[in-house]
Amino acid sequence: MQISTQAYRPRPAGAPAVSRPAYVEPATQYAIEQFLFFEAQLLDEARYNDWYDLLHEDIRYRMPLRRNRLHRDLPLESTGGRELAHYDDTHESLAIRIRRIQQPTAWSDNPPPRTTRLITGVQARKGERPGTYEVRSVFQLYRNRLQDDADTFAGHRDDLLADGGVPGGEPDFRLLARTIHLAQSVVLAKNIGLFF
Repeated sequence: MQISTQAYRPRPAGAPAVSRPAYVEPATQYAIEQFLFFEAQLLDEARYNDWYDLLHEDIRYRMPLRRNRLHRDLPLESTGGRELAHYDDTHESLAIRIRRIQQPTAWSDNPPPRTTRLITGVQARKGERPGTYEVRSVFQLYRNRLQDDADTFAGHRDDLLADGGVPGGEPDFRLLARTIHLAQSVVLAKNIGLFF
C-alpha cells in the first residue's frame, strides 16, 4: 500500500473535495476496538501463544521500509509488497519467531523486556470480501529492558480482519493481514524483535 501520495501536494483545480469513508455501525466499531485492545494486552503480557490464536492461517504480517523522499517522489516512500521489508511474515514464520523468543537462550528477550502498547485512532470499514473489515489504527509502543534500555516506536497499522462468527451472533475476528508503518525511516533501537 502506498502512503503519503497526496501529502504536501496541492489538490488539482477542479478535483472533488474529500469524501468521508463509509464506516461500520457503532456495535461493529466497538467489537473491533475491543479486539485490538485485547490483542495489545496479550502482547504486553508476553502471552504470545494466546496472541497467535487470534491470527488467521493465511495472515501476511509486514513492516515495509520507510525512505526519505522529496515531495515529487513520495509514492516511493514506503517499500512495496515485493520489496525488502523489516518483516514479511506468514503464519508459519510468526510461529517460528514466537518459539525463538520463548527460548532461554534468546538473549534479547532474557531477561524479558516490559512493553506498553497504546492503540488509538481506530477507523474501520467493510472490506471488499464479505465478512472482512479494513481497519486503520495508530500505535505507540514503549519498551524497557534492564535498567536503562528504552525504546519508543510510533506509527500506524493497516489491518484486514476476518470475522468467522455466525451471522447475527458474536463476532469472531482473526487478523488476516497487518501492515505496520513506522514513523521512523531509520530504526534507532538495538532490535525490533517485537510484535506490533
